[in-house]
Amino acid sequence: MALVHGNESNFSDLTNHGLVLVDFFATWCGPCKMLGPVLEDLASDRSEVEIVKVDIDENENLAKSYGIMSVPTLMLFKDGQLIDQKVGFLPKELLTKWIEEHK
Repeated sequence: MALVHGNESNFSDLTNHGLVLVDFFATWCGPCKMLGPVLEDLASDRSEVEIVKVDIDENENLAKSYGIMSVPTLMLFKDGQLIDQKVGFLPKELLTKWIEEHK
């Protein structure tokens, strides 16, 4: 699956079905830049999870509503419900394990 860019108007629809990994990021964030290619690779390998990227600077209200204090913040949603979150860069192996734990 390809990465999807989420925003305040489509976020609810994007996270409402199945397993969705949301990456709250900022373009100025070094660890976010490192995580980008990892998420792209993961998206091409894993069909059971959709990956949504949300730029916190373009979607401040959404970031505030989820209490985003650091980036990258990764959140896992299942059928619209937040089920887990992690903060900081994670290598592909750890992201894969995290997803497997919540399938």
